[in-house]
Amino acid sequence: MTGKRLFQSVAEQIAGLIDEGAFPPGTRLPGERELAERLDVSRVTIREAEIALQAIGRLEIKTGSGVYVAETQPEEKSSLPTASAFEVTEARLLVESEAAALAAHNISDDGITRLKALIEQMRTGDEAAADAADEQFHRVIAEASNNAAMVHTVQSLWRMREEIPEVKATYQAVCVHDAESRTAEHEAVFFALRDRDPAGARNAMREHFHRLIEAMLDATERMALEELQEQASKSRERFAAAAKIG
Repeated sequence: MTGKRLFQSVAEQIAGLIDEGAFPPGTRLPGERELAERLDVSRVTIREAEIALQAIGRLEIKTGSGVYVAETQPEEKSSLPTASAFEVTEARLLVESEAAALAAHNISDDGITRLKALIEQMRTGDEAAADAADEQFHRVIAEASNNAAMVHTVQSLWRMREEIPEVKATYQAVCVHDAESRTAEHEAVFFALRDRDPAGARNAMREHFHRLIEAMLDATERMALEELQEQASKSRERFAAAAKIG
């Protein structure tokens, strides 16, 4: 998928309304239906945007009560380090595997239901929906770890995945070619969490990232070969042009 996902644009619009004072800190946001009509998007997109804003500390979702603007808004984003796709994925393997193990102890029935729905979203064949579901799947697990430091770290790693151009390009190349494997691996993590199996959840998440790293190696080789072929083609064209002149 290229470009910005719809829910991210909607999240930015809601954040802008918060910054403008339309929704002051501590106040309850309008319901999903009202916001969907106001921003001309679906209720699902509103829900995804609200989850994304909760993940960065701008909103608080209170079950049975509604969605509220956080009393204390986060500081402006800090700059990201220079990191490769392999470094980001290696860090994700270490952190998110342990987050999954913690989540297996703590995840609620509602959390399990959310994960199941996200896997179904991955199966729709809609690339944008699958990408959004992938991100939310990992965020739900991080939140279920009940460890604020873990949540912050996972959020930071996802920022690197999305905002560092080289990392994003590599992930896009892998996700396009391995959609079925990605869904099956997420399902394995889901089953372990559903069974409240910490070791199983840790191992399933590790397997997901091990496969991802292997796929990245293949994608990197493929992109390098394509670049080499393009350079060879340009050199051949220059040689042919020079031969005609001579």
